[in-house]
Amino acid sequence: MAKSYDLAIVGGGICGLATALAASKRGKRVIVMDRDAQSNGASVRNFGFVTVTGQKAGETWERARRSAAIWREIVPKAGIPVLHDGLMVTAQRPEAVAVLEEFAATEMGRECTMLTAQEAAERAPVLARDRLAAGMWSPHEARVEPRQALPRIARYLQAAHGVDMRWSMAVHGVSEGRVETTSGPVEAEAVVVCPGPDLATLFPERLSAYGLRLCKLQMLRMAPQPPEWKLPGAIMSDLSLVRYEGYTGLAASETLRARLDREQPQWLAHGIHLIVVQGADGSLVVGDSHHYAATPDPFAPAAVENLILEEAGRVLALENSKVIERWTGIYPSAKDRTAFIDSPSDGVRILVVSSGTGMSTAFALGEETVASLYGAAA
Repeated sequence: MAKSYDLAIVGGGICGLATALAASKRGKRVIVMDRDAQSNGASVRNFGFVTVTGQKAGETWERARRSAAIWREIVPKAGIPVLHDGLMVTAQRPEAVAVLEEFAATEMGRECTMLTAQEAAERAPVLARDRLAAGMWSPHEARVEPRQALPRIARYLQAAHGVDMRWSMAVHGVSEGRVETTSGPVEAEAVVVCPGPDLATLFPERLSAYGLRLCKLQMLRMAPQPPEWKLPGAIMSDLSLVRYEGYTGLAASETLRARLDREQPQWLAHGIHLIVVQGADGSLVVGDSHHYAATPDPFAPAAVENLILEEAGRVLALENSKVIERWTGIYPSAKDRTAFIDSPSDGVRILVVSSGTGMSTAFALGEETVASLYGAAA
């Protein structure tokens, strides 16, 4: 392969595509390579939920805000529908209401609106009212269908920015200025590796320093609800308030966790918290659980699924509870950081989202990675 590039990117998931967008905006000649025939990992096995509210304070929250803005810029250009906007965090317990009130008083909550149970039910008539104590509405979020969005971003980058997308092309070696692939060598002035959950093929010694584990999440899709049954935005519940780091640092979150330890220990043991989003056909994507291992097993136990469905039934007045699709996803996870950019050499970077925040932060991380190679944008 004789053609030379300014930047070669290994990995065609959201991190790779985000980095390609940032580099191509600077006029760089970019190639993206992926071993699969299309984006097939965690980037398409998620909610398609671009989350700002609840992200860890500081750089993760700022990255989410920046990424959400880039999503808003790219979706019309790439022909990606935004299926719904905003987030309703529901509270079923007084302790959860206290968490939302404390969060709403912070800088991160300044554009969010606290709602009484009645106000929350009026905004979202599909909520189950028997346990509803209050809610909080965030205007920042957006939901896309990831299986649709990732291919459309790739086609947009190819058509509008001249990015060379190479699928079914595995990379087995990277050095300064050169990438070794199953289709022959690729020359590039700089290289960005976005390995996703593959921690063994490229730079394993660099990645091992971050203490990464793999996280398996379990998700499902419920059958379309009746035409009049509509979510106003994404839905979360009390369990989210003891998992998302934007809430867990609050004093009230500790009190809520103590109650959940008593009342829902099984859910906490499986790392379950509730997110529900809706598709264009009225179906609901529901999840998820979190299990950690060096090599997660490929199995999706019915017991975990039943706990997820039970939580969904506590929060929503579901009309159709039939499950029509099930899947698992795997992503790398670190205990002390949500993402990192590693520099094996001057012209090589490794970009890893070491948390479940890839769809929400990758566009900002792509910009940061490109800036680390070429300097701040003019």
